[in-house]
Amino acid sequence: MTRVYDLLLKGGPVMWPLLGLSVLAIACALERTWFWFRLLTKEDRIVHNVLEAARYDLSEAARIADYAQFLPIGRFLFAPLSLKQPTPETFRLAMEAAGDKEFIQMRKGDKMLETIIAVAPLLGLLGTVTGLIGTFNNLNIGGGGSTADASRAAAGIGEALLTTAAGMLVAIIALLIFRTLVTLQSQQMDYFTEVGSELELIYRQFWYDTTIPEEAHKSQNN
Repeated sequence: MTRVYDLLLKGGPVMWPLLGLSVLAIACALERTWFWFRLLTKEDRIVHNVLEAARYDLSEAARIADYAQFLPIGRFLFAPLSLKQPTPETFRLAMEAAGDKEFIQMRKGDKMLETIIAVAPLLGLLGTVTGLIGTFNNLNIGGGGSTADASRAAAGIGEALLTTAAGMLVAIIALLIFRTLVTLQSQQMDYFTEVGSELELIYRQFWYDTTIPEEAHKSQNN
């Protein structure tokens, strides 16, 4: 811990905002890890139960989905099942609207990570430039500097380069987190599409009464 603190002091004032960015990236990673862990460990069971119940009792399927609304998949499935005798088009629209809303929530933290990826290397470069400026200002050029002066200059350059390394490290960590989240989001979108199509097919096959639109059309003509 003391060594990390010494590195922060050697890197200069720019190291502190880099430390803040690294804390934000790690906090985002922990929050998203908990989010995806809960979702991925429970959604298969919820989907299985809802689809099985939907073949025999839509009310029971809606009850199971309602109970699972603490998860995105539960809210996604509950949206169409909560409707009263919808047409297949309305059924699909309800799922698509719910899916779009959930996908927005799944992208939470992406903008912050993108900002960290872009800003961290620039802050590292800024710290290096300001450190080098300070080092060269302290050089006694043309004054017959001693070996000790050269050693201090080399040490100052090394300390200035710490910020570049720190900025790159923070950006790399944030990039790895971001790419992992994007992969999970893409897989989840495909999964939602597959589950939604299966639920819509069950509704069309077992529950949608094709005579209802015909009767409504006849009553309008009469």
